[in-house]
Amino acid sequence: MSSLPFEAPTDAAAVLAPATLLRWADALPALLACYDADTRACVYANARHAALLGDTNLAELEAGRGRRAELARGIVDAIERLRAGAASARFEAPLAHGEGRSAWAEFELQPERDADGQLRRCLVFAVDVTRHAAAERALRESEERLAKFMQASLEGIVFHKGGFIVDANEAALDLLGHRLDEVLGRPTLDFVAPDEAEHVATVLRAGVDTRYESAVIDRAGRRIPVEFIVRTMQRDGERQRMTVIRDLRDRDAARTHIERLAQHDELTGLPNRRAFMRSIEARLEAARAAGEPLALLVIDLDHFRRINDSLGHGIGDAVLQRVAECIRAVLRASDEVARFGGDEFMVLVGGGPQRADVADVAAKLLEAIGRPLMVAGAPTVSLMPSIGIAMFPGDGASPAELIRHADTAMYRAKARGRATTQFFEPALASDAYAALVLEDELGRALERGEFELHYQPQVRARDGVLVGAEALIRWRHPQRGLLAPAHFIGLAEEQRLMQPIGAWVLREAAAAARRWRDAGARALPVAVNLSARQFQGDGFVDSVADALERSGLPGHLLELELTERMLMNELADVSPKLAELKSLGIRLSVDDFGTGYSSLGQLKSLPIDKMKIDRSFVSDLPEARDSVAIARAVIQMGRSLGIAVIAEGVETPAQRDFLAGERCDELQGFAISQPLPAAAFDDWVAQRH
Repeated sequence: MSSLPFEAPTDAAAVLAPATLLRWADALPALLACYDADTRACVYANARHAALLGDTNLAELEAGRGRRAELARGIVDAIERLRAGAASARFEAPLAHGEGRSAWAEFELQPERDADGQLRRCLVFAVDVTRHAAAERALRESEERLAKFMQASLEGIVFHKGGFIVDANEAALDLLGHRLDEVLGRPTLDFVAPDEAEHVATVLRAGVDTRYESAVIDRAGRRIPVEFIVRTMQRDGERQRMTVIRDLRDRDAARTHIERLAQHDELTGLPNRRAFMRSIEARLEAARAAGEPLALLVIDLDHFRRINDSLGHGIGDAVLQRVAECIRAVLRASDEVARFGGDEFMVLVGGGPQRADVADVAAKLLEAIGRPLMVAGAPTVSLMPSIGIAMFPGDGASPAELIRHADTAMYRAKARGRATTQFFEPALASDAYAALVLEDELGRALERGEFELHYQPQVRARDGVLVGAEALIRWRHPQRGLLAPAHFIGLAEEQRLMQPIGAWVLREAAAAARRWRDAGARALPVAVNLSARQFQGDGFVDSVADALERSGLPGHLLELELTERMLMNELADVSPKLAELKSLGIRLSVDDFGTGYSSLGQLKSLPIDKMKIDRSFVSDLPEARDSVAIARAVIQMGRSLGIAVIAEGVETPAQRDFLAGERCDELQGFAISQPLPAAAFDDWVAQRH
């Protein structure tokens, strides 16, 4: 096998010696060989081919096993195709590769025929096509995955080339309402909304990967908002554009619904406070520019709470819906109405109304709302609305001012006997009417959830260890902000609201103490102040038991603070009630000790656990001699009776040090911490531990 299988032309032989050609053949990055067509003997093989198959006869190799036998059979099959008249023959076959890796080669056989066309020999040429085969396989697998994904996707997918559709999945066809044969070959712009066609065409021409919102037209001519996600990719051996079509109808519907909820009252469908405030600002600007008046009416339903309490909130909601319908029926196109919250409605009367026009609208509203209402599942309901009116620009130049003055006028209407109207007058803004407004608002504060509890830590005097907290009520007024008890407790007593407010405080405080225990902190008792009216009211002990039962709080973690006067008045009636409370495990404390007239003998007869030194004695410590004497006496009295003593209103380090030195048991005041909202109290406790 040292000679070439074919005789070279004489001129070539003169230039290139056979030895040179053989070296070049061995250097080729390919397999090169020549086989006799009849005997299957190897006439020539370059180094690479010889390394793979050697110089063995193909017939001998075929009889074996393994990769070499498979290659031999492949070459023999190709020879037979040439013998049958084929101009050439090709096949691909795996090759053994180092390190266990697979390799592929493409074999090509060229025939050498005699003058009669009979096959004499075959030239075998093979090149490594591993990379090419791997790329083809990866492309094929990628296209198969893409095809599966395309059909499984819930979003529409369209392939297009040069602006014409070449494929689409079921989701896209369902969206457009067409069959595949109806879209293939058609321009993509045929299915785009006319007003979006120019923009889509620009994107097509640019040929960039992008995403944008647009719209398509389905078979029925309906416009469908969509998002196009456009990518360029190789598919079927050519460059195509893939567009994912995302249906935005559900998103747009949800967005519209959310926007409506954000701007409208869910119960009545009327604009809500937020929308109304935006509208009134715009309306005031327009009225100011036009030099026209505008009227704001505040409508409040008197004693509406009774409907909820007696008939239930479901009936109450139905009544509010009917009231909204009544108001709408009265108003004109230039007027607006909104539900401001609870049983309060706001009406803007536009069209440049004069005072008489506004009075006429208010009278019609009174009549419409005041008619007996028929509500399914309830007896006939009669309402008494009170309406306050403020005029722009005379009664206010801003929305806040107009609302405040209309609100004040509404409370004046209530004071005049309800079911009436009242225009704002400057005199209504006096303190007397402000108190009237506060009184009415206090009556609804509990049901509106405007009260909250703050907690002031109580610590052991000798080492500052937290031993409890006092629950202190605050009123989160919607306009005036956070109000301390001094601003409303007296009013609540006058209105006989202390029992429901006090019951709420008990429930909230007990629930808070239970949360502290469940959160893993050590059990902390919570102290609650009692008012005289609350303590003396019927069912008070039951309300305490109810608070414990609802919260699951053990009785010893609830402390009730009573003043000296509450204990000393009607002592014969107080003792049995205290005994009932003690049977529940409740701890009892004498608040503001030293300001009443209790004697040592009286205290000994009562089941008292703690005495609290009044802040009026603590504030002068340690300078004032009389305060020092009283504080020492109270501490000594408590020690002799086996009653713990706590000092409230401790605000300075000097007061704290003096009381600790006198062996006062517990301290409470700004020197330790101010009263804290629930979350802030939790943080304070966490930092201390």
